[in-house]
Amino acid sequence: MAQHDYINKKPANRNNKKQAPAKKPFPILLVLIALILVGGFGYGLWFIKHNANPKLVEQQANPTKKEEVIPLPEPPEFIQEIKDHEVQVEVKEIEQKGPYVMQCGSFRTMDQAQALKAKIAFAGLVAEVKRTEGSNGTWYKVRLGPYETKRMAESDKNKLKRIKIMGCGIWLWT
Repeated sequence: MAQHDYINKKPANRNNKKQAPAKKPFPILLVLIALILVGGFGYGLWFIKHNANPKLVEQQANPTKKEEVIPLPEPPEFIQEIKDHEVQVEVKEIEQKGPYVMQCGSFRTMDQAQALKAKIAFAGLVAEVKRTEGSNGTWYKVRLGPYETKRMAESDKNKLKRIKIMGCGIWLWT
């Protein structure tokens, strides 16, 4: 025996009271309005073509260039004064305080100081290790310089910052 699907089965049309929708009538009024508009546009084009002034039509078809020279206004007097003006600036010599030295580290052992000196050498700069005796023992200082100006020392300090060597100090050389 075949199985029946009672859930999805549609009931039989017992009383079909629905009627097919009525057809809409042809829109005669809209067609007439469209024909009148198209006809009016065509008549307007014909009217413009046959009632145009022939002189204006010829002038529009073959325009003649009339060269009108418009004189440029003369520039105001102050513009020439600005061009001729000379500015005099007083240049002051910046007094140099003296040679500078840059110290990048101070270590207890010579090996640590030599390691930093090697890193600085990879940046293309020359450093020296100076041994100093202090009240609290022996220190090995890694120094660069002397520099004539502080700007030159700052330039080398920025090179060292790019290779991650921070904490260098710039002082007057004594």
